[in-house]
Amino acid sequence: MSRLASSLSLTERKELLEKLKSLSLISQDPLYQDTDDSNFEEDAERRFSKLSIFLRIWYYILGLFKSQSPLAVFKNRELVKLGKEAETKAPGFYSASGYLLPQFYEAIGRLKANSRFFYSALDTGFSRDKGAFYGFLGSLEMEEIHSRLVSETDPAIIADKHPGLPESALRQLAQKEFEEAIQAISEEQRGRMYAAARSLSCLRELSSFLYDRFIMAFTNNAGFGGMACRAVIVRDALVSLNNILFSLKECPPMSLLESLFIFILQEQGAGADVQSETQKLLTQAETSIAAIRDFNRKIPLALVARIAARDISLAPKTISGGEDWFALYKDYWKRHIDSAFFAYFGNRRRRELQKTCAGFFQGVEPRFLANAESETKPDGLPVLHAESLGFLLTFYSSVFMTGLNPFLRTVLIDGEFYKKDNKLEYTENYNELIKLDDMIGRFDENLAPRGDWGKRYAQTRKEISAPVAKRRKFQIIQEEIDEQAAAIVEGAGIAMNGMVKVLNGITDKEADGNYDTLSNLPQLNGKSTKFTEGLRNAALKLKEGAGILKAIGRLETGK
Repeated sequence: MSRLASSLSLTERKELLEKLKSLSLISQDPLYQDTDDSNFEEDAERRFSKLSIFLRIWYYILGLFKSQSPLAVFKNRELVKLGKEAETKAPGFYSASGYLLPQFYEAIGRLKANSRFFYSALDTGFSRDKGAFYGFLGSLEMEEIHSRLVSETDPAIIADKHPGLPESALRQLAQKEFEEAIQAISEEQRGRMYAAARSLSCLRELSSFLYDRFIMAFTNNAGFGGMACRAVIVRDALVSLNNILFSLKECPPMSLLESLFIFILQEQGAGADVQSETQKLLTQAETSIAAIRDFNRKIPLALVARIAARDISLAPKTISGGEDWFALYKDYWKRHIDSAFFAYFGNRRRRELQKTCAGFFQGVEPRFLANAESETKPDGLPVLHAESLGFLLTFYSSVFMTGLNPFLRTVLIDGEFYKKDNKLEYTENYNELIKLDDMIGRFDENLAPRGDWGKRYAQTRKEISAPVAKRRKFQIIQEEIDEQAAAIVEGAGIAMNGMVKVLNGITDKEADGNYDTLSNLPQLNGKSTKFTEGLRNAALKLKEGAGILKAIGRLETGK
């Protein structure tokens, strides 16, 4: 469930969409009804020029008395007519005197409250990874393309068809299939995706509209019996809001809402009841969409915006947005293919490493972190270097302490180094390795529910806060975990390689003279070379272990 969007099969997605459609009570009626006042789009000068000669003379005479141009008089007269028309169409919402009334104040408050649902939904379900969102939406709107991309760029399928080809050649084949599938997207499919992307963009603009600035312009007006505001004061906000609502004409398609819901549920983690939670979200969406439609139905916002802007030819404009869906969709699939190849060849290398580790540990069962996330412990905390730490735990108990330490400890206590630097370096590396079990143990305890990271993680999960702030807290905890894990792994690798250099100097003095043997090595050997051979074996084991640790690290980080 933690990666719900990517784990649902195409069949499951279609079934869920059909179920949502059957449960939904969302009306598909347009949200914004075009009115019959499209003539206002015509330029005022042009409309004035179409008047009869007698009317133009009349406006000329009025202009002389008012010290205004005939056109200005005409515009003012038209604005007065529009004010009366707006008052007639929306009694209680607008006054011909130029005021937005208490019912308008209440309506804008309801619009704000209901649009906030989409703000939270978009922040959770869209903003984090727009490409992944469009990828999921594309699986519903472009089923054939999605199926083709899934199957024909799958590294396992390509590798089965072309056995023996190197990874680079298999990647080229996947890239070719990807380009061909993208080119096969029809104009109709592009149109549906763009319409959904446009709807998404408009919802984002509506939900993030600066309602508070608008609402703060209202004051208590006894003459109107409540909160009122001169329309001219908020004219820019009226024009902007009208453009957004005009652009959001159609009800968001169910495929778009489903995609949003799935991405929201993804944040809730394992154990969430998909159908129950989806029904709740569906109910919230129904309420929000109905509120948007009701606002548009009751308030002739385009008319009010014209009056406030004192522009009788002002027409709502379509806002931009959604044009980047195609680029984001392509980028998502490129990342998806790269990730699939990384996982496929990473698993192959991991299987090879597992065989290497089995031989290295001579059949000893590997140890793992008790509180890190894994297939057997999905509720554990994610740790980037969990495999490396597990390897070091096993190395410590089954190799270092049992086979190597008797020889290494003897060198530490009884070895007489010719060079003090060699002694110091050996001691530092030995101490780094001897405390591995304790360091990793304390690290694992901090991951536990009662540990520092475990408690902070659980507390953050329970918090009711903005998704962005919540994600940042999780990110901080994750960074601390990964930074400390990396430090342990890096320290162990440096110590193992450093120990190898000193041991090689003891057993086989280096030509450059940086490392020397022990002055009392013959005494430590006694009548045989058993002790020297033990040190040589330790150096080989440490070198091999450091190599395996480095290989595991490359798998974990993808470097």
